[in-house]
Amino acid sequence: MTRSGRIRVQTRLVSSLVLMTLCGACQSLTLPSLNPTEPAELSDETLTANEVRVATAAEFDAAMATAGPGQTILLADGDWRNFDMLVQGNGTAMDPITVRAETPGAVILSGQSSLRLAGQHLVVSGLVFKDGYTPRAEVISFRKDSDTLAFNTQVTNTVIDGYSNPDRSQRDIWVAMYGQNNRFDFNHLSRKLNSGPTMAVRLNSPDSLNNGHVIASNYFGPRPVFGSNGGETLRIGTSHFSLEHSGTQVVNNYFDRCGGEVEIISNKSGGNTFEGNTFFKSRGTLTLRHGSDTLVEGNLFDGAGEPHTGGVRVINPRQTVRGNYFKDLTGERFSGALVVMNGVPNSPINRYHQVDGARIEDNVFDGVRRIELGEGSDAERSALPINSVFTGNTVLGDSDASPFRIQDDMSGISFEGNTASEPAPASISSGFDLVAANAARALTPSLGNFGVGKNDTGVEWYPKPDEVDPFEGGQRISVSPGSDTLATAVSRAEAGDTLVLKPGTYNESRLINLTIPLTIEAERPDVRPKLTFQRPNLFALSDRGGLQLRGLNVSGAHSTDSSGNSFILSTALGKSGNHIAILENMRFEAFDVNRGFSVVSAAKGTFFDRILIKSSIFQDVSGTVIKLDTETDDYGIYNAEHVIIEDSQFARVGGSVVAVYRGGRDESTFGPHVRVTGSTFDNVALNGGPSLRLHGVQNLTLTDNTASNSPPVSFTITTGQPFTEISGNTVSGTVGTFLSTTDLRLKP
Repeated sequence: MTRSGRIRVQTRLVSSLVLMTLCGACQSLTLPSLNPTEPAELSDETLTANEVRVATAAEFDAAMATAGPGQTILLADGDWRNFDMLVQGNGTAMDPITVRAETPGAVILSGQSSLRLAGQHLVVSGLVFKDGYTPRAEVISFRKDSDTLAFNTQVTNTVIDGYSNPDRSQRDIWVAMYGQNNRFDFNHLSRKLNSGPTMAVRLNSPDSLNNGHVIASNYFGPRPVFGSNGGETLRIGTSHFSLEHSGTQVVNNYFDRCGGEVEIISNKSGGNTFEGNTFFKSRGTLTLRHGSDTLVEGNLFDGAGEPHTGGVRVINPRQTVRGNYFKDLTGERFSGALVVMNGVPNSPINRYHQVDGARIEDNVFDGVRRIELGEGSDAERSALPINSVFTGNTVLGDSDASPFRIQDDMSGISFEGNTASEPAPASISSGFDLVAANAARALTPSLGNFGVGKNDTGVEWYPKPDEVDPFEGGQRISVSPGSDTLATAVSRAEAGDTLVLKPGTYNESRLINLTIPLTIEAERPDVRPKLTFQRPNLFALSDRGGLQLRGLNVSGAHSTDSSGNSFILSTALGKSGNHIAILENMRFEAFDVNRGFSVVSAAKGTFFDRILIKSSIFQDVSGTVIKLDTETDDYGIYNAEHVIIEDSQFARVGGSVVAVYRGGRDESTFGPHVRVTGSTFDNVALNGGPSLRLHGVQNLTLTDNTASNSPPVSFTITTGQPFTEISGNTVSGTVGTFLSTTDLRLKP
């Protein structure tokens, strides 16, 4: 679909609300009454007869109680803390009741704030939610309660940024749409960290069915990896209401690095449209999980080569995937560029209904790793796709390998009129014409005809987050040795700073609570500063806390003799975030004052994006070196996405070098990933147990390691078919073998 075609679709959608006009010059939707360039200061003398300015919650409630059609309530600039905001009333299509910020972006709802809307023809704009979290189940709710919903109502030019419950397990939804004919557009939602979808359309009442909602031109900013099911960016419906018709239109939104779980969007209802959206570096897929009669058209899925980036996953009857561009997507299995699933015969409502009548037409697959057909095929998922077509598609690649992976009989899909640069598998090859990649690419439509630009979404006055290294951008600060000099320096540091330690000994008696990303490194690469600590832990990571250490010698000899000591600990106390720990050219010794001393450990309910150990030495450690096994409830939750060990040495370790636990059989995550290469293991797991305890790891690489006098690895499969690469490892003086596929303890 061309860009002008998408604009015509938007115009048609807007007409039902009569709230907007189309600006022919700028070719985008505009809101004349909500222009962010209008004057920031409005005195009582400049207000019109239909406008009232309020500065307190009490004044707002009083103004709202008497508001009628055509009236506007202006919220005074400032911090509205703990504001339980209820916008309730009845406007008209031509004269809605409007509530907006005095200056767009200058009204901050912080602390325990929320917004509820109820009634007819309401408009809210210009707000920012940050520095807190909702006390309710939703930050913005298109209802007052289960009996009082919103209709023909709009929320626009509003921001929710990092407004996450500090307890990651506490589930909430940032935006929940109820009622009918509501619109959510030109908003900015970014950095949700706790459980629950960023946005959801609810169908749990008769007045919320056939809703005709419009979700348009929003910026959905980064959604970090959640480490469990429950990290969707957008969900429409639930399995319970999946046979109902929703009719929600998701148009021209930008999904930027949304990677909470395997489903970026979870479509769980019927009759929805996804058109003109861009998915950039977003892990997972737009998943047609439940419901039927869905249209996916004119979208751009640009993975930019990032891991696990995918396109569309097709399940259920009468789904149409037409005229989309899939580019540089690396995902496989559930996150392939296109995934056509096997169903479950006579499926219960919450499982996988058979693909029946799917139309996959006129799409471009450019440089994608996998197109999965019959994915999920097993004893349960044995219902093959039927009555479906794959036609007019172009499949381009720059290698000699076809991206198609066929896992079952695909005779129920008709392949015809397609173009490919590499031969398709024999069973479907008659449906493809071979054309050189360059020639075929020259005939494909321009990328500008698909998706939407990032700067055409969200709000103009609020910055969209850049891709930056959290450990860069700060100052280099010199620190001298002594007692608690490091803790003092950390207390004064800012995010991205580097503390440079002069040679000498640093004796730390205090726990260092780290809520920012920080680097600590030796001033001289040839002289290691010595770091000792007297508490059970030295660093406790919360909020945005991340730690990069280089060139130090750490001794645990002065730590207290208590259970569960750990040099670095992620804690659930305070605000929880996604952490990074990098240990490079480090030396750890004398971590044996008690039986269970670790170097890095995670508390239950905490999460590391990455733990990287490179060119480091660990010796005389009594416990598990990297302890990531607190999520034992078997709900598919785990403590770290990536654990990477490169060119390091482990000697005289009482426990396992690494313990990772991900229980349950949920299929909503890509991790954990564990990669151990070029490292040596000498007398590890002396207290019993395996050298590495890997339970439920989804991606495992063990290459070019050397082990002596150390027991085997324990690798337990809990779900799916994990990726494994095990090669080039050598063993001596060990009972059995260390890293042999035949001796791994597998429990399917």
